[in-house]
Amino acid sequence: MPRTLIIINSVAARARRAWPIVRTQLEANKIEFQFYETTKPGDATERTRNALHEGCPTVAVVGGDGTLSEAAEGFFNLPPDRAPSPINSEATLAVLPAGTGDDFARGLSGQRAPLEKWIEAFITHCRSNIKNTVRTVDVLHGIRDNGAHRFICLNASTMGLGAETGARVAGQGQMLRLLSGKVRFMTAAVAALARWRERPVRVSVDEREVVEGPMNLIAVANGLYAGGGMMLSPDATPDDGLLDVVTVSGLTRLGIVRELPRIHSGGHVLNPKVKILRGRKVNIETFAADDGLLIEADGNIRGHTPVEFEVLPAALRFVV
Repeated sequence: MPRTLIIINSVAARARRAWPIVRTQLEANKIEFQFYETTKPGDATERTRNALHEGCPTVAVVGGDGTLSEAAEGFFNLPPDRAPSPINSEATLAVLPAGTGDDFARGLSGQRAPLEKWIEAFITHCRSNIKNTVRTVDVLHGIRDNGAHRFICLNASTMGLGAETGARVAGQGQMLRLLSGKVRFMTAAVAALARWRERPVRVSVDEREVVEGPMNLIAVANGLYAGGGMMLSPDATPDDGLLDVVTVSGLTRLGIVRELPRIHSGGHVLNPKVKILRGRKVNIETFAADDGLLIEADGNIRGHTPVEFEVLPAALRFVV
């Protein structure tokens, strides 16, 4: 098979518009590739995993954070009784961003760079495959039900209000999908807030630092941005071998509304009810069935708490 597989999120209008531009540029530069258009959730994971087993060294995604995260999961074997293992530790993942937020790409470049810049970087990598076209990044490994359910998260996972907001963003109709990621997030956040109640949660980091109490939101961040440009943890970086754990406890609905605009600049961290811890392992526990928190990871819903996260340092090679 060709040395490059392109995965297109054909469900997303932005990706459908971007793909002809990407294809024209790749063909003009004589880059050989095979492409696959997804049709359902999990498609990108399965196709990536198959391609790597067949010897394909490079996978690129035309889509947003959700499809990119699915492809990243395909780089790993996830047996229920053991830690994840890479299928090919030398293989590389690339993004040709065409999503609502494109948060992981934004964090890597420090800005929301145009698609053309990412196409240029990808073509350079395909032609040269030299080391300076690749950045090694960490990934999050999520574990539920004592290891029965495992998943890979590339950028950030949120629980509580963040996950409820993410689920509403994913379910928005075509009219709202025409708006910017920031406006879509704010609209969904206000709707989620109207139905929200705090739940008792215990968050432990590296089995030593514990935050316990009624919480509004918990986030485990690997990248700088999430939710369409929010800076959940302004110091997060995807290659430091650590997870940034954000907890928000005791905010009233009015207090949350006041903080929403500040999240995009990271100003919420000045609120004493917002705490940030850093570590390698995180355990998030809820204790009653009706207190379970929805888990969102890179825009994909991954069940309910309790959940455990661990960082896999330098686990993925990413084209930049």
